[in-house]
Amino acid sequence: MKAAIVRGPGQTPVYADFPPPPASGDSRIAVTAAAVSPLVRARASGTHYSSSGQFPFVAGVDGVGRLEDGRRVYFILPTAPYGSMAETTVVPAAQCLVLPDDLDDVTAAAIANPGMSSWAAFTERAKLKAGETVLINGATGASGRLAVQIARHFGATKVIATGRNRDALHEVAGLGADVTIPLIEDAAALEDQFKAQFAAGIDVVIDYLWGASAERLLIAGAKAGPEARPIRFVQVGAASGQDITLPGAVLRSSAIELMGSGIGSVPLARLFSAIAGLMKTAIPAGFQIATRPVPLSDVERAWSDDDGTRRTVFTIGA
Repeated sequence: MKAAIVRGPGQTPVYADFPPPPASGDSRIAVTAAAVSPLVRARASGTHYSSSGQFPFVAGVDGVGRLEDGRRVYFILPTAPYGSMAETTVVPAAQCLVLPDDLDDVTAAAIANPGMSSWAAFTERAKLKAGETVLINGATGASGRLAVQIARHFGATKVIATGRNRDALHEVAGLGADVTIPLIEDAAALEDQFKAQFAAGIDVVIDYLWGASAERLLIAGAKAGPEARPIRFVQVGAASGQDITLPGAVLRSSAIELMGSGIGSVPLARLFSAIAGLMKTAIPAGFQIATRPVPLSDVERAWSDDDGTRRTVFTIGA
């Protein structure tokens, strides 16, 4: 069968033949669509904490396809070494979700990972309540844009969005952000903007960036947040860097609750439940995500060709 094959750490997947999956107790799926995400790229490079380190394997952690009985499903975490970017894959039956008829294959494949990242962070980790204020750090990418929309869906009364690109922040305002804060280079000026928002009250921070902006947010929250008012800071992505320098006084002098959300911190069954909720809600709630469908045969060219605002979705056999 044809597949996107990762032959070694740091190598771009190649479109080539890979042995089809043998008969097993897993569900066999004819794949139609599979999206590229930071998680997919990191696992393919061998740098993600959940990577197995075993090569070769088929790229892709999730996708859309049809079971042998014809049902159209979203699936996650195929049985290694098979991934989602192939004509056929195998997945435990419990990790397949029948899709609503009104959600097309490309959109379903694109929205699952970025939408789940905030859906799970809000429901499983932050326990967001209607009427609270949310700040999305890194709101201009696909995940951050969905986080703004999902925060609104869950009843946040105020959503604050940060990002590097001012034009993209303007678009995010159109998706439901009440306040936008450009991540400018002047650290003192940026911290002042953050402090003004924390002084007014922020309940939940969803962080897709880490790095310098997360440092400034945590420090500003400790300095300006109302005394003993909890701030649930949920770390989801690290687009700006893997490490920060955090003074211990930030945690001692505030009620900041620092936590992560992802594979390992949320049980797989609960992550899958978050995806199920997302898929059921996406069309009725009008969630928007920009996509770029590309044939799987173009995987080598398109693998890294992504501006962060659209999800590349490889189409297979569709």
